[in-house]
Amino acid sequence: MSPSPSPPADRGDGADPHRRGPRPPVFERQSLYEAYNDLHGLAQEFSSPFDAPAVLVVGHQTDGKSALVEALMGFQFNHVGGGTKTRRPIMLHMKYDPQCEEPCCRLVDGDGDGNGCSGREMSLPDIQAYIEAENMRLEQEPSQFSAKEIVIKVEYKYCPDLTIIDTPGLIAPAPGRKNRMLQGQARAVESLVRSKMQHKELIILCLEDCSDWSNATTRRVVMQIDPELSRTVIVSTKLDTKIPQFARSSDVEVFLSPPASTLDGFILGDSPFFTSVPSGRVGFGHESVYRTNEDFKRAISLREAEDIATLEEKLGRALSEQEKSRIGVSKLRLFLEELLQKRYMDSVPRIIPLLEKEHRTAMRKLNEIDRELCTLDEAKLKEKGRTFHDLFLTKLSLLLKGTVVAPPDKFGETLQDERANGGVFVGTDGLQFPQKLIPNAGMRLYGGAQYHRAMAEFRFVVGGIKCPPITREEIVNACGVEDIHDGTNYSRTACVIAVAKARDTFEPFLHQLGSRLLHILKRLLPISVYLLQKDGEYLSGHEVFLRRVASAYNNFAESTERACREKCMEDLISTTRYVTWSLHNKNRAGLHRFLDSFSGTEQSSTDNLSQEPTVGTGASVEKQDAKHRTDVKLSHLASGHDLGTSVQTTETRLADLLDSTLWNRKLAPSSERIVYALVQQIFQGIREYFLASAELKFNCFLLMPVIDKLPTLLREDLESAFGDNLDDVFDITNLRHSLGQTKRDAEIELKKIMRLREKFRKIHEQLSTKLVTQLKLSEWDRTS
Repeated sequence: MSPSPSPPADRGDGADPHRRGPRPPVFERQSLYEAYNDLHGLAQEFSSPFDAPAVLVVGHQTDGKSALVEALMGFQFNHVGGGTKTRRPIMLHMKYDPQCEEPCCRLVDGDGDGNGCSGREMSLPDIQAYIEAENMRLEQEPSQFSAKEIVIKVEYKYCPDLTIIDTPGLIAPAPGRKNRMLQGQARAVESLVRSKMQHKELIILCLEDCSDWSNATTRRVVMQIDPELSRTVIVSTKLDTKIPQFARSSDVEVFLSPPASTLDGFILGDSPFFTSVPSGRVGFGHESVYRTNEDFKRAISLREAEDIATLEEKLGRALSEQEKSRIGVSKLRLFLEELLQKRYMDSVPRIIPLLEKEHRTAMRKLNEIDRELCTLDEAKLKEKGRTFHDLFLTKLSLLLKGTVVAPPDKFGETLQDERANGGVFVGTDGLQFPQKLIPNAGMRLYGGAQYHRAMAEFRFVVGGIKCPPITREEIVNACGVEDIHDGTNYSRTACVIAVAKARDTFEPFLHQLGSRLLHILKRLLPISVYLLQKDGEYLSGHEVFLRRVASAYNNFAESTERACREKCMEDLISTTRYVTWSLHNKNRAGLHRFLDSFSGTEQSSTDNLSQEPTVGTGASVEKQDAKHRTDVKLSHLASGHDLGTSVQTTETRLADLLDSTLWNRKLAPSSERIVYALVQQIFQGIREYFLASAELKFNCFLLMPVIDKLPTLLREDLESAFGDNLDDVFDITNLRHSLGQTKRDAEIELKKIMRLREKFRKIHEQLSTKLVTQLKLSEWDRTS
């Protein structure tokens, strides 16, 4: 059994027996591939929005992706085997060159190692070492994968004219908590591969390592992006290991020609391809199997011939030409090359308008740079700075007054976001006010609307604060000793407790309100910058000046908030330093009702106590009995409207009250209730005054200065900077150097776009001329 021949060395315009039609002439085909390779390079170098056709290889780990890519290329360049060997997509621009006896490689990517190897010609070992170094670097990083492509240009006499992107292998981890790290990696890889498949111009090469087509491993991911498989080529890898698994020829028939319903779509190429890549590496080590890449190529051809022979033996019949056209790496390569070539030719008319648009954009960018360079004199820079100052303040004022120009989904904050970024209102109990009770809590707000919501939450939270619990120990400790007697003054006790509780309760809210409102005001800066950029009024390139404006605004906001908070703190200190009854006792009527009810209850308790038997010596008992009889007698006399007796009874009650309060340190329930009632009244008065004062002062001394003081202060800072050294404000030297470099880069980009545009125009003219000639020949054939 002789091996299949190597790919034909003749790359002329003759017909290939495995192709559906004649290929374009060599010069035309090479011009097309060179143009698209340049287009890929331009898109990579300048991040231009060009979508050029390419083949995206997708498969699970150990499905043989990298091995298949190497077989398609005709030489080995990567590390293949178990585990994750590809952590960055590798884009391979392959170009057929019959003069290249050895692969000529050029690395277009140089961000990974920082050694400046971008654009350098590199040997295969160097390419492999670079890829392995990138994998090791990414393995140590948290993400472990990168979507940025490693771009390699290859010219070789066995290379097809293809652009292939090899992606990291998909991972199917086992369930369970112990496999959470691998599960996270699986999600990261799938997200990366899915993002690459989103590009509609890419042909997806879906690799499946299975002998039963009902097991959709890689197709499960691919069909989420391409449900009909309309731009997907399915490849069954490792055919040489699957053939021995089939016991019956009918199983082989189903495997080679699966029913359309099994693949769930209109697969590109009508049916799957089947490939085998022999194991073994190229090299001179004791583990190497092949000495040269040509040995590797011959092994691939031999493996292809052996697979066909084994299949025919299993089936008991010869394979048809259609079936043979789907078996082997060489058939897959010819199919992909022809398919990609057709995509290239079909895309040429669409590429030209895109290049025209990029040409206009590059010209406009270059003209803007020239105008910017012309304005780098002191007078014009000062005028630009003053104009920007006025525009910035206009946007700032607009945000406070209210606007819908800035998108809420980008710049707005819900109450939950605001609490997370600007702080929460939390009392001494550590509890937060429920968000659902705050108006507009779920809306994404900014500017004046967000300021108003924060102030409303402050009113809700502080207005609902109750006086913290008062213990008997606190009351007794607050009694103390006067400087002239050792009696107790419960009104003083109530004041001492109330002001201490109020100070501890309300001071944290003052700092929390300042932090929240400062956060809201600082957020106005990036939103104003967005509005300036949207209206084309932003000073792009003048980063030093813009940082100075931002710093001046933030410093003003911080100092203004600090000064306002200090004023509010003075009010809180004065309110909790000295109790003024006309200010603190806001609800006398309620206090009167409480004391009246308390007085009636206390009188009843006193009467009950007077009727209880007393325990003591005989003399004291007689004296108390006499007193009791006297009280009864006085009571009877009082009922007879004896005025003198009534006065005596009142004096007796007053003496009892003094005895239980002024001269007695044993805290009676009556004294405790009086102190509690007074503390509640004083605390409520302090709360209402604090709430009104804080809101008024933050509005007057934080919000209003942004409107009436900020413009003057910013202008003074600007003029002061202009008077010192203009270069410190605009960094003219570095700016001129930066603009010069930007201009040179723009000129290079413009030249590349113009050269590429001319290439595609010539290709388009050649294709159009060829099409007209073919139409004329067809018309001549019909008429003759």
